[in-house]
Amino acid sequence: MSITVNIYYTGTNGAARKFAKEMESSGTAEAIRKEKGNLRYDYFIPMADPETVLLIDCWEDQQAIDLHHASPMMEAITALREKYDLHMKVERYLSDEGGIPETDSHFIKK
Repeated sequence: MSITVNIYYTGTNGAARKFAKEMESSGTAEAIRKEKGNLRYDYFIPMADPETVLLIDCWEDQQAIDLHHASPMMEAITALREKYDLHMKVERYLSDEGGIPETDSHFIKK
């Protein structure tokens, strides 16, 4: 069962976007994508809130998340969060192994 963590980074004066750009340009985001158990690590900008960046971070299981949290990468991430004075809201979701129910599938254009 995979685990998806949505992290909303919020700052002022474009700080959240600068944080995400630095995570990408420094290679930190790409290194996280290559970690064992990482399934997704992508940043998005909510249309209604230009001072927030959403990170969708998906892992195979809790063990993969724990290994990531114990890695030196977390020090770099924490330092950048502090550099940009970001606040966070976190949501956590477990995957639905059954997939999309038939009753919902006809609403999805492929």
